[in-house]
Amino acid sequence: MKLKLAIVILNYNGRSFLEKFLPSLLSHTPDYAEVIVADNASTDDSVAFMKANYPQMRLILNDRNYGFAGGYNVALEQIEAEYFCLLNSDIEVADGWVQPVMEVMDADARIAAVQPKLRSYADREKFEYAGASGGFIDQYGYPFCRGRMFDTVETDNGQYDTPMDIFWATGAALFIRSDVYRKVGGLDADFFAHMEEIDLCWRIRNAGYRIVVEPRSVVYHVGGGTLPKNNSFKTFLNFRNNHFLLIKNLPARRLFPTFWARLFLDNLAAFVFLLQRHGRDFLSVYKAQFAVLSQYKKMKAKRKGMRFEAYKDVCHTSILFQYHIRRKHRFDGQSFH
Repeated sequence: MKLKLAIVILNYNGRSFLEKFLPSLLSHTPDYAEVIVADNASTDDSVAFMKANYPQMRLILNDRNYGFAGGYNVALEQIEAEYFCLLNSDIEVADGWVQPVMEVMDADARIAAVQPKLRSYADREKFEYAGASGGFIDQYGYPFCRGRMFDTVETDNGQYDTPMDIFWATGAALFIRSDVYRKVGGLDADFFAHMEEIDLCWRIRNAGYRIVVEPRSVVYHVGGGTLPKNNSFKTFLNFRNNHFLLIKNLPARRLFPTFWARLFLDNLAAFVFLLQRHGRDFLSVYKAQFAVLSQYKKMKAKRKGMRFEAYKDVCHTSILFQYHIRRKHRFDGQSFH
């Protein structure tokens, strides 16, 4: 009998998170689901810890660190289930977190992916940066969430408890139909890490499926477990991958106008890094631009055969303008749609 739900943790040097969060995850996993750990060639004692403490659990050993995107692709090829849940190792789940999501997905085959509501593990009344209560994207490719605009993270007072269609779902706790995941080609391994879930969700929406947030399901995310916020490699990945997802998913008429606008905005961001004396971040912006130019043809080739239906649901305004000029720091369906 085919497994209904595979909850898959991709681990890289996260032994402390496995030790801390696996017990509660296992206690809150329904009988029809299985928790699987895929190790991305960790150099700590994660594998030894798993074998010693959880010998009954399925452990997939990747032969090298493929990054978030490639690591999940390699692992999920080996798993047969109706649904996958891609779950970060630094997530604490709450009682009953799975069932509301399963109800939503079982009820409508057009819903390909669902995310729970993400709260901060450190400040449990606040939303968590990586996904909050559902993700959106503006016309220049800047992502934002219900509950998080740039670095402004709101307290969760139930203001975003309405389930709704969203543009992207966080990769920190992503439920997805396995057949759709494979149909659209899975995560793009060229991203390595960061924004790969936005690219995946954009392709899912281009294929005509829905993506939803179900706030009845709540999880708590530590965040920054693998790459901390002030890491220049993370800066490089964010700037490079943001361009990658635009090249792959924008309609042809929007490619060059958006590229030139982003070139100006990225240079402005680099100047701000310089003023803040973040020299490595400053250099990372230009390393990212070079990487985009060198891989432009490769990214553009991935557009072949793709429909661009989802562009109509991009937020056709600038979140930079709304946030910095109009001083709108909270999600507003009218301003940000």
